[in-house]
Amino acid sequence: MKINLSLVIVLLFYSSIFSQNQEKKKYSLEDCIQIAIENNLDLKSSKFNEKSAKINYKQAKTDLLPSLNGSYNLGVNNGRSVDPFTNDFIEQRLVFSSANLSLNATIFNGFRLLNTLKQNGLNAKASNLEVEQSKQDLILSVTLAYLQVLNATEVLALNIERLEVTKKQLKIQKDLYDQGRENPADYTDLLGQKASDETNILSSKITLNNAKLELSRLMNLENNTNLEAEKILLNVDGYKFTSDDIYNDALQNLATFKASELRIEAAQKGVSIAKSQYIPEISLFGQLNTNYSSVAEMFTETGSSIVNTGDFVTINNQNIPVQTNQKSFNAQQINYLDQFDNNLNSVVGVSVRIPFFNGFRAKNNVALEKVRVEESLVQLERTQLEIRNAIRQVHFDMEAAYARFQSLENQVKAFQKSFEVNEVRFNNGVSNFLAYITSKNNLENAQINLSIAKYDYFLRVKVLEYYRGNNFKS
Repeated sequence: MKINLSLVIVLLFYSSIFSQNQEKKKYSLEDCIQIAIENNLDLKSSKFNEKSAKINYKQAKTDLLPSLNGSYNLGVNNGRSVDPFTNDFIEQRLVFSSANLSLNATIFNGFRLLNTLKQNGLNAKASNLEVEQSKQDLILSVTLAYLQVLNATEVLALNIERLEVTKKQLKIQKDLYDQGRENPADYTDLLGQKASDETNILSSKITLNNAKLELSRLMNLENNTNLEAEKILLNVDGYKFTSDDIYNDALQNLATFKASELRIEAAQKGVSIAKSQYIPEISLFGQLNTNYSSVAEMFTETGSSIVNTGDFVTINNQNIPVQTNQKSFNAQQINYLDQFDNNLNSVVGVSVRIPFFNGFRAKNNVALEKVRVEESLVQLERTQLEIRNAIRQVHFDMEAAYARFQSLENQVKAFQKSFEVNEVRFNNGVSNFLAYITSKNNLENAQINLSIAKYDYFLRVKVLEYYRGNNFKS
C-alpha cells in the first residue's frame, strides 16, 4: 500500500511538472506586438477620441441638410376655453388635437456650416493620426520591454553559468580540503563565492520577473510567469545616422507632427467660424398646420316653416303680426380626419437674422479662437523641441553605449585569456586562490556587463529608428 501511494505521488509530481512545461509558451516579438495592439487598454482608450471625432464629422455633414420636424397634440379641456375650430369662447368639455410639420433650410450664414464641416474633418484626420501615434508608441514600448526580458534572461543564464563554474571548482577544492592538501581558507572562500553567486541569481530572477511583468502589462496578459521571449539576432554595428538626420526623418514620418499641423488648421477654421457671427443669416422656412375640435359641427338644411317673429305692423289701426320663413337644420359632428383635412393650412417664408449688437460676443469668440490658434502653434513648437532634445540625448547615449560595448568586448577577450591561464595554474597548484578567484570574477563580471551594454546599445538604436518612422516588428 505504501509503494502504491508513493508511486501515485511521484506520478502526480511529474504530471504537474509536465503540465507546467506544456503551459509555457514562447512569444516572438511579432506575437507580443500583435497581442498588445489587440489588448492594450491605453490604445483602446485613445480610439474613443477618434470615434467621437468621426461622429462629429458626420454630424457636420448632416447639418448642411434642411431640418424637418413634426408635432402632434391631443388633449382634453374642461371649463371655459376657445374652440380651435370657430375661435369662439365656449364653456364645456372640449377634446382638441393639432398637428404641425415644419421645414427650415439655411441658405447662407457666412459659410459657418461649411467651415464647421472642414474643421471637424481636420479634427477627424488628426484623431486618426493620434491613434496611429499611440499605436507606434505602444510598438516601441513593447519592443523595449521585450528586449529587457531578453537582457534579463541572458544575464540570468550567465549568473547560472557562473554558479556552475563555482560548484565545479568547489567540488575539486572539497576533495583537497578533505585530504588536508590545500589551504582550508581556499575552500571556505569558495563557499562564500557560491553564496554570492546564488544571491546574484536571485537578483537576476527578480529583474527578469519585473521585465516580464512590464511586458505582460503592455500586452494586457494576466499570467506572466509562463511568458518566454524568443531570442532575436542583435547586430551591434555602428549607427550611421546623425541626430540631425534622425530629426529630419521624424519631421516627415512621425504622426504626432502631422496631427499637430492638422490641429493648427482646424483652429484656423475655428476663427472663420467665429467670424461668421458678424454676417447676416438667411434661411427658408415652411409649415403645414391643422387641428381638430370635438365641438365642431356641420349643419344640413332639412326644410322650412312660417313662424311669427314677435313683431307686428299696424294697418288701419289693426296690429298684424309679422311672420318669416325659417329654415331648419340638422347638426352633425365633423369626424376627426375630415377636420384635419378641412383645417389644413400652409406657411412659406424667408427669414433674415441680422446681428446688430450681441454684447461683443462675436468679437470675443473670434479673439478666443485666435488664442487657440496660437496655442496650437506653441504646442507644435514644444513638441518639436522636446523630440529634438530627446533624439540628441538618445543619440549621445547610443554612441556612449556603443563605445562601452567595444571596450567591454576587448575586456572580455583579455579576461578570458587571463582566466584560462589562472585556472590551469591554480588547478596545478602553481597559483594561489586569490589570483584564480579574482580572474574568475573579472571575466564573469565583464561578460555580464558586455551583455547589458549590448542590449543598452540596441535599445537606443530601436528608439532612434522609431523616431525615423521605421516599423520595427522584427
